Amino acid sequence: MLSKKKIGFLGGGNMAEAIVKGLVASNIVGAKNISIADVSTARLDYLRKEYKVGTARNNLDVAETSDIVILAVKPQIMEKVLEELRNVNLEKKLFVSVAAGFPLRTIESILKRDQDKKKVRVIRTMPNTPALVLEGATAITPGTDASKSDLKMAHCLFSAVGKTVEVAEKQIDAVTGLSGSGPAYIFMIIEALADGGVKMGLSREVASTLAIQTVLGSAKLAQQSGEHPGVLKDRVASPGGTTIAGIHALECGGLRAILMDAVETATLRSQELSDE
Repeated sequence: MLSKKKIGFLGGGNMAEAIVKGLVASNIVGAKNISIADVSTARLDYLRKEYKVGTARNNLDVAETSDIVILAVKPQIMEKVLEELRNVNLEKKLFVSVAAGFPLRTIESILKRDQDKKKVRVIRTMPNTPALVLEGATAITPGTDASKSDLKMAHCLFSAVGKTVEVAEKQIDAVTGLSGSGPAYIFMIIEALADGGVKMGLSREVASTLAIQTVLGSAKLAQQSGEHPGVLKDRVASPGGTTIAGIHALECGGLRAILMDAVETATLRSQELSDE
């Protein structure tokens, strides 16, 4: 579906690199069909040498020659970049945004300004940082003029760096609170588990290795077994054993409620940023 498409990235940051890495590694898109624009010459030199992709300093140079334009710039400069893009043939391109807090209606309204009711195909996405190791979670939501084929292409793009789901745009803030911010919650859990091991006499190196592998293995088991996490938890917790004692301590500390509150708080903050 994407093998013959030319894909351009406006912005060459970590998320853009993750997607490029996934596309090239999976042979979904050849490096010769990928181009990246960025203000940093050093960054472009690195991306060109590492992935053999085309690079340019000018956004328009990349956008004009691309079938799919990935908007991977910071939200603070998104409006300026979109204003530049109004000079390209919009109807022949699919625009895919990875910028947080920038709603579809805003992207569409800027691109359509003075365009005489022309269609502008836009898809908004919310990937997360594990995309850097090709284990990301990306939520996808279509704009007004995006077709089913456009959605399929978006899913294909982001499946190169992990799992994808489709949501309504009103749910994007909840996605941000869960999977967008979620890696930070998990890193804190890993750190706390390792600290617990150190407290009980393990070396920092051993404790960190065990904590990371335990989280990684548990997530993989939950994914591949297809069973409810509660069922998997119960299998580890023997009557009167060590695990149920530890679970009791977590329940007393309010672990579930704290994590739920974290998702809610991050969601509400995402909503505030979108409104701003």
